[in-house]
Amino acid sequence: MSANDRPTLQAPDDDPWLWLEEIEGARALEFVERQNRATLQQFGGAAFERDTAILAAIYDRSDNIPYVSRRDGFLYNLWKDAANPRGLWRRTTLAEFRKAEPAWETLLDIDRLAATEGADWLFGGASTRAGSTRVILSLSRGGSDAVTLREFDITTKEFVADGFVLPEAKSGVDWVDADTLLLSSALGEGMATSSGYARTVRLWRRGTSVEQAPVVFETTPDHMRVYSYVDDTVPPQRIWFIDQSDFFNFRSSIGATSGAITKLDLPSNIWMQTHADWLSVKPREAWTVAGRSYQADAMLGISLSAFLAGNRDFAVLFEPGPRRALQGFFWSGGKLVLSILDELRPVFEICTPSTSGWSKQRLQGLPDIGVVDVWSPDRHESQSNGDLLANVQDPLTPPALMLIERGVESPEVLKQAPKIFNADGLVVTQHEAISVDGERIPYVQTGPAGESGDAPVYMSAYGGFGLAVKPEYNSSLGKLWLERGGTTVQANLRGGGEFGTRWHDAGRHAGKKLSHDDFAAVAADLVRRGVTQPKRIAAQGGSNGGILITNMLVRYPERFGALFCTIPLIDMRRYTKLLAGASWIAEYGDPDKSEEWEWLKTYSAYHNAKPGQPYPPILIATTRRDDRVHPGHARKMAAKLQAMGYEAWFYEPAAGGHGYGKDNKERAGFQVLGFQFLKEKIGWRDGEA
Repeated sequence: MSANDRPTLQAPDDDPWLWLEEIEGARALEFVERQNRATLQQFGGAAFERDTAILAAIYDRSDNIPYVSRRDGFLYNLWKDAANPRGLWRRTTLAEFRKAEPAWETLLDIDRLAATEGADWLFGGASTRAGSTRVILSLSRGGSDAVTLREFDITTKEFVADGFVLPEAKSGVDWVDADTLLLSSALGEGMATSSGYARTVRLWRRGTSVEQAPVVFETTPDHMRVYSYVDDTVPPQRIWFIDQSDFFNFRSSIGATSGAITKLDLPSNIWMQTHADWLSVKPREAWTVAGRSYQADAMLGISLSAFLAGNRDFAVLFEPGPRRALQGFFWSGGKLVLSILDELRPVFEICTPSTSGWSKQRLQGLPDIGVVDVWSPDRHESQSNGDLLANVQDPLTPPALMLIERGVESPEVLKQAPKIFNADGLVVTQHEAISVDGERIPYVQTGPAGESGDAPVYMSAYGGFGLAVKPEYNSSLGKLWLERGGTTVQANLRGGGEFGTRWHDAGRHAGKKLSHDDFAAVAADLVRRGVTQPKRIAAQGGSNGGILITNMLVRYPERFGALFCTIPLIDMRRYTKLLAGASWIAEYGDPDKSEEWEWLKTYSAYHNAKPGQPYPPILIATTRRDDRVHPGHARKMAAKLQAMGYEAWFYEPAAGGHGYGKDNKERAGFQVLGFQFLKEKIGWRDGEA
């Protein structure tokens, strides 16, 4: 390659690396294979093989928790281990699940199916109907979001002859009755939005081709997608149609098999869920209706029938605070469960509606520190008795899966994950860094007590799409970093949802650059506190975190010793034209609008990279089957940096989707490769810390 620094901010479309966007292009694949060989030759030696075997064995352990969902009295699980790398789809009963070694009934062996059909199948989920043995299975090639749909009978454990079958596409279905599906699919001429998702909902009847299925709901190509679902918590069943214009805006309508009938009179930025005759909504912005004002991120409840009749007298079920925010909500057994973070501490409240008003109580028996997740085990709310599942953990305590019967009983431990690493002498502490504008940025540090001034630190963060990151028990980091003397740090950047919409909005659009400043502030705080020095800080981020890591490279190179950038989004000039990129305009902005390109170009590292800078070594890794974030982002950034003479490494396995591998061994190898690179480049030999 000839040294050059194109494209530039002055000529952002003068891109000599466009050919690397051809995913299966011969020239592009030759580049990938050459890069893979070099990277594996450098970092794939005996230590890599040893640690990959260690980590894969951890992922394959027989005493790992088998997470389950419930339908028709059975608990369903997809299980992967060394003997079943693609997985067994299986089921058991709650009584069996309580046992140390439950008896499982295998429904489908994905490895056997892949071998029989000569296809790279992975299990992508099942669409079910309460009381029916027929399901629609989603099968993914190599982990891609696009799936093939096939009808399967749980009783016979066979695919249904002449059943519903749909070729590969980004698709979803829900059952109307035994012979009718609502199909949301990008398959077919004119059926995809510019984001690559479904533009229409079709009513697909048994015995007809998908081409004959009439369109009953649609949107314009510039919207993100449409979908529908059947609500069986009321007789007769209610069909919902959703037009999602972007990541944060929805329009919901009630309808029938003929299509939408009544559009709910709500702002598009309200998130809502219904159960029977109850409607729960959370506005993203302050909302005034019928002379009454409600805060952004409040939780509101009302009778659905009353709302449809014109009533707007909402009950306020939750009010946010500056650092107290609603993270999610769901219905279970006719009760609304609220998931809250209060100064990053987990709180769960149960709201019970009645004709005389709403009552509220706190979910008892769960810790108020660490990480706690609560959800309903039931796939169909009509079958829920109010049981809840909870997962409890922290960076040094492996997860415990608990059952809270009817949402009121004391939590019962169903399964306890094994201790994977030796945590003796390790502590978890919480800190705050001060960002460039004075905002306090929380972070969690795990490692040896005290400050050595030279700790090998692994930093990570996300900072996007309103998603809160939590300090969970991480087997790979625990075994291969903490146990060997290292320190880990997880930062809560703006752009996430830890403190609600105001925290998210501060780190999106033009604020995305501020989110990156937050991460750099945490790195500086580690040095200020005497934990380490910049050359000993390794940082990793994936997907939206890929923008973060490449901005650390070009904006804050002096604060890091090495960077690991995975399945990344990087080129902010062309991202909307690559795969699902257009669906993220609400998070980043539209580069085709000059005023929005003005802020996008400030954190498009692909355009800001320039020669002659003190950039630390970087490994950029993606997967060829990622049909969400285009692998061209990673390929082009690596090529450009190498052409400028920087130490930039690249790795791209053939499968994995928007993740790190299609099975436990591949996932382990992907992570270990990153660890080996980071350790070598920050000058750390295992166990020296």
